[in-house]
Amino acid sequence: MPGRRTVTVMSNPAPPPFLARLYRVLAWFSPAFPVGAFSYSHGLETTAQAGRVRDRASLQRWIAAVLAHGAGRIDVDILRNAHVAGSAADLAALMTVNRRGVAFRATAEMMLEATAQGDAFLATCRAAWPDPFLDRWAAMLGEDGESACYPAAVGASTARAGIPLGWALTAYLQATASNLVSAGLRLGIIGQTDGQRILAALEPVVDAAVAASLSRDASAFGSASFAVELASMAHEIQHTRLFRS
Repeated sequence: MPGRRTVTVMSNPAPPPFLARLYRVLAWFSPAFPVGAFSYSHGLETTAQAGRVRDRASLQRWIAAVLAHGAGRIDVDILRNAHVAGSAADLAALMTVNRRGVAFRATAEMMLEATAQGDAFLATCRAAWPDPFLDRWAAMLGEDGESACYPAAVGASTARAGIPLGWALTAYLQATASNLVSAGLRLGIIGQTDGQRILAALEPVVDAAVAASLSRDASAFGSASFAVELASMAHEIQHTRLFRS
């Protein structure tokens, strides 16, 4: 009809593979992704209460130690090996990697931190981004009464999505650092700006930890963060707590 204009509605094109992978990295490591990371302090709450971590400098040293020598060191190696198993669709290898990731937790709270987040990450990925391999792995875990270790779940899921290992390792450690910075904010150790200063200063620490994981021999697996582990043990019997670890 005269005067009427025809409007053509076009659907958005599918994103290129690079952008699709980037999108998933941003989604999976966002604070909005429901793994419950906000409820864990990794022993920081006890350390702050004791006054050993009390300002920006001491918090930065604490987080750097976790990333380079503590759970961060264990987690990047577990993530790396799970990524290899996921890429090869090797369920037996993934189960072995996962069990190792669960076993190498020094305290009950650190095991809870690893497994509760792992189960949540795997369940959410399977619900929103279905993958038959991850479904088979989840079924196998259920049959054996086991939980998914968080870095193993991340490694397998990122591999299945075609996300490069270096990206996954970097994003995982950055998310770990961000969560500990957030815990420091809520404990009143630092303010928002100092939190960002810490994250900026930790960039080379994360870069070095990723590079070390990519070249580290399997026989060098392990950690050395006794102060963190002692803080976690003390946190288990702490009377008043904001965090689960």
